[in-house]
Amino acid sequence: MTTLTNWRKSSYSGEGDGNSCVEIANSTTHVAVRDSKVPSYGTFTVSTEVFAEFVGGIKRADGES
Repeated sequence: MTTLTNWRKSSYSGEGDGNSCVEIANSTTHVAVRDSKVPSYGTFTVSTEVFAEFVGGIKRADGES
């Protein structure tokens, strides 16, 4: 997999949260996730399809459509 450089934090990560959250970076085939506090600890990488299912499950559990 190509090294990802387009890391971005969740929009929910703000000053009230200590500005710490997870960050994601994506390519056309994979999404990588890392801890924004210690990005050097490594990443968790999944296919875009698996990530979409994960996010969809969170939204359904939270009552979103």
